[in-house]
Amino acid sequence: MKGLYAITASDSNNLLKNVALALQGGVRILQYRNKNAAAAQQLSEATALASLCKQYKVCFIINDDIHLAKQVGADGVHLGREDGSIREARNVLGADAIIGVTCYQDIKRALAAEKSGANYVAFGSFFASPTKPNAPKADIQLLQQARQKIALPICCIGGITLKNANILIENGADMIAVISSLFATEDITQTAQRFSAKLL
Repeated sequence: MKGLYAITASDSNNLLKNVALALQGGVRILQYRNKNAAAAQQLSEATALASLCKQYKVCFIINDDIHLAKQVGADGVHLGREDGSIREARNVLGADAIIGVTCYQDIKRALAAEKSGANYVAFGSFFASPTKPNAPKADIQLLQQARQKIALPICCIGGITLKNANILIENGADMIAVISSLFATEDITQTAQRFSAKLL
């Protein structure tokens, strides 16, 4: 688990087109996240994205929904605080599924996730984020401590841009998760290429 980690925007306009452009630019992990959509729309979009990710040999993760991940044959699921347990996800998705856990600013949560069989952990928000403007902030010291204590791959999220990504990578981030700083740009493929180059 390493590289540019793209999370889909909640706006479904041009979803497949924009994701394809991002995958062409070197995205290594794609997470489908659309909390506002009805179940039928989520199933339709996730099914199409799963197929697209297979075409590009990119890891496909579903946000929150273990059973949707199973339904569409995703590579795994990403769990927040209220999204079910690692054990439940493993039981439903199998031993080979990739299970990521949001750890916010909590190293203890990350250590517990590691012990319970997670495949990666995510910390944030590191910078002001248009997606979650009121999210509590994580800092570089937290990332440094996590890198020392946790053997799992670490994903950083929250307001990450081409200008501020380097400090996270230099301090131990294996993955950089982006939404608007990728999908809201004029040239999605080029932006993905520039992010990806930082993570080589």
